[in-house]
Amino acid sequence: MMTTTLRPTEPLQRGADGALSRHYQVCVNSRPVGAIHLATHPGFGPALAQILDLRIEEPDRRRGRGTVAALAAEEVVRGWGCGQLVIRVPADAEPALRLATALGYVHRNRGMEKQLGDTAPELPAGSRCRPMTEAEFGPWRARGLDEYAGDWSSRGVPEAAARAKALKDHEATFPQGPATEGMRVSVLEHEGSRVGILWMAFRDDKAFVYDVETDEAVRGRGHGRTLMLLAEAQTIAAGRRVLGLNVFAGNTPAERLYESLGYVPVGYSMYKSLL
Repeated sequence: MMTTTLRPTEPLQRGADGALSRHYQVCVNSRPVGAIHLATHPGFGPALAQILDLRIEEPDRRRGRGTVAALAAEEVVRGWGCGQLVIRVPADAEPALRLATALGYVHRNRGMEKQLGDTAPELPAGSRCRPMTEAEFGPWRARGLDEYAGDWSSRGVPEAAARAKALKDHEATFPQGPATEGMRVSVLEHEGSRVGILWMAFRDDKAFVYDVETDEAVRGRGHGRTLMLLAEAQTIAAGRRVLGLNVFAGNTPAERLYESLGYVPVGYSMYKSLL
């Protein structure tokens, strides 16, 4: 009889903020066949755990070892007091995606990227951008915090954890307000009227779209596409050639827009409630 178990390879690591982490060997009848790394989530706090790594050695793959290891991981993090387990699956890891789906994990959001050329796209006639003013920044940020927390809580994250993540993320991204280095918030105008907002981040050799927001009164008129063209232009102007973004599951209009512009998935974030 074959028995698959998790064997700790280190003491349980405890952070000052209550974070937990531990590496394990995946064993079959005490024989190591792989490894798994479990930790509480740095963004959502100790109520949520994540599988940071799960590997089964080639000779033991396709025998259900990964499935049993993932189920054993659920029992471990339940013992930590976690009510949800989160995983990140690379877009090209089809077996891992099938396994996660079979185990009941739900698609929460996916990361997408686009490789850019050397020539910045032009904005449609009548469209121009300007930096967001100090007076606009406060109300925009407050509204964004509420919407961001709502996005997470509507997708299985406890409300308190979602709010805490929203506050932590915004404090980390804007320590100096709108003048924070590496961040850019732009206002898109069309024929002299504001129609949308673009929030960009520039890190290392990549740029990232944090938020694209078209004003409700003018939605459906192509301004979302213009905002994405603006994001590409700003990325190229900043000397980057890769533009990434995140899209929540169920946001079909955004997914269609990004796909039509040539963005491709690079990873899927999935979750499973353990209660």
